[in-house]
Amino acid sequence: MTKGSTKEQQGEFAFPQHGGARPGAGRKPRGPLPRVPHVAREEIRGRHPVHVTLRVVAGLRNLREGRAHGVLLNAIVAGADRNGFRIVEYSAQSNHLHLLCEAPDRAVLWHGVQGLKVRITHALNRLWEREGALFADRYHDRVLRSPREVHHVLTYLFE
Repeated sequence: MTKGSTKEQQGEFAFPQHGGARPGAGRKPRGPLPRVPHVAREEIRGRHPVHVTLRVVAGLRNLREGRAHGVLLNAIVAGADRNGFRIVEYSAQSNHLHLLCEAPDRAVLWHGVQGLKVRITHALNRLWEREGALFADRYHDRVLRSPREVHHVLTYLFE
């Protein structure tokens, strides 16, 4: 270097920040109805029943009409008592199902509901000669901790 020249310094680059927690981050909900949020679910103990709701994709036929209800009932009966998962009561509405279930823990409930969803999807898709998803979203569940809560759910199911 010659006299009077300045020493060169390495420049710094400003990189854009990606990822991390920030407002508005994450997958955006799709569809007209709000989806079941992906948050940690409540713990389950075997002594408390669980009310599970399964919503069907919009635009499909009524679950209560014609042969659909018979096919649905056969699928529920076939998957109603597996590996500690039990369906005690059910109610089929036009576009969703209500289940009153028993399971010793969260994993058994999840496996039981997922297996039931697959069984029902295959059966109804075969009947309706269609392909694709039948259920619109994750299942919604609520742990029933008192006899009064169970009574209210049963009343709701059968009215």
